[in-house]
Amino acid sequence: MGTYLGVILTGRFIYPREVGRLRAGAPLRKESITMAQRNQTSRAAARRQKDKWRAKRWYTIRAPRTPWMYKAIGETLAESENLLIGRVFEITQQEFDGDFTKLHVKLRFRITEVIGSDAITSFIGHETLKDHVRRQIRRHRTKFDAVVDAITDDGHLVRLKPLVITEHRVQASVAQSMRAKMVDIITSKVREMTYPALQQSLLSGELETHIREGLWNIHMTRLVMIRKSQLLQIGVVDDDGPTLDEVLRDESRKTAEIEAKKAAILAGHGEAEEEALEPASQVEEMEEIEELESEDAPPGAQDTEAESPSDEMEESSEEETAHNELPDYSSMTVAQLKVLLKEAGKPVSGKKDDLISRLNE
Repeated sequence: MGTYLGVILTGRFIYPREVGRLRAGAPLRKESITMAQRNQTSRAAARRQKDKWRAKRWYTIRAPRTPWMYKAIGETLAESENLLIGRVFEITQQEFDGDFTKLHVKLRFRITEVIGSDAITSFIGHETLKDHVRRQIRRHRTKFDAVVDAITDDGHLVRLKPLVITEHRVQASVAQSMRAKMVDIITSKVREMTYPALQQSLLSGELETHIREGLWNIHMTRLVMIRKSQLLQIGVVDDDGPTLDEVLRDESRKTAEIEAKKAAILAGHGEAEEEALEPASQVEEMEEIEELESEDAPPGAQDTEAESPSDEMEESSEEETAHNELPDYSSMTVAQLKVLLKEAGKPVSGKKDDLISRLNE
C-alpha cells in the first residue's frame, strides 16, 4: 500500500522503505530518485563503447634480416603500429627451425620496426626451460655455471650463462679451474664472432662444442649447455642479405607454385576418375544396343533350332571317343587314384573299387 502511495504522490516508483520518509515530509534519498536515470545512462554508455577487437589487425612477425632473411615466425594483433614496437615474441627452437631435439629451448625476439603488415624483430636471447635443466642433474656429479659478459666483433654486448655437468664428482679446485677455462673460451670465441654468427652458433650448439673440447683435458663432461643468453647492448647492425621486398616476392612465387601443383594433382585425379568411368559406360551402352537388337529380331529367331539327326550322330560318336579315351584305372595304384580324385574334387576314402567307380562317374 505504501508503494502505491509513493507512486501517487510523486509520480514515480518509490521503494517501500522510503514511504515513511515521504509521509514525514523528509526529502527522498537521491539514490531512489535517480535509479532509473542511472540505468539509462549506463545503457547509453555501453552502446557508445568501442569494440576494440574490430579496430585491430593482423601483423606478420619476421626474424631479423641477418642471418634469418626475414623468416616469418608468427602473427600478432595490434590496433596500431606504435603498439607493436617493443613487443617481445617467444617461440621454441623446434618451431623456428624444425629441430625436435631443441624443443626445450625458447627463443626471444623483440619487434623493432613495422613495415606495412610486417613486424621486423631483433634476436634478444634464448633460454632453456628449467624443467629440462633439473632433469640433467643427478647424484655423484658436479654442476657449476657462470655468468659471462662478452662483446662481439661488431660491438654487441651479450651475456651468456653456461652450465656444465661433469661425468663424476670432482673437487672444488678442479671445478674452479674448469670454470675459469670455460670463461676464457667463451670470451675469446665471442670476440671473434659477429652477432649474427653468434646467433647461429648458439642455436646449432657450435659454441658448446668448443667449450666441451676445451674442458676435456681437465675432466670429462657429461653436459655442456648455454642455458641462457641476453642482448644487453646493440652494436653495429649488419644489413647483408635479401631485402623485404625480395623475400615477399619469393614467398608469393612459392605460394603460386604450390597452388599450381595442387591444381595439377586435383586435375589428374579427375581425369583418372573419368577414365575409370568410361569402360563402365561403354559396357552399359553395349548392353542397351543388344537389348534393342533382341527386341527388333523376329520371334522365331530367338528359339533354339531343333537338332538334326546328323548332329545327334556326331554327339554320340564324340561320347564314344571320350569313353574309349578314358584311362585304365584298374592298372593304377590306390595312391594314383587318390591323386586323380583330389584333382577332381571328389572324396578319397574307401577301397580301390570305390575309387574307380567315383572316377568313372
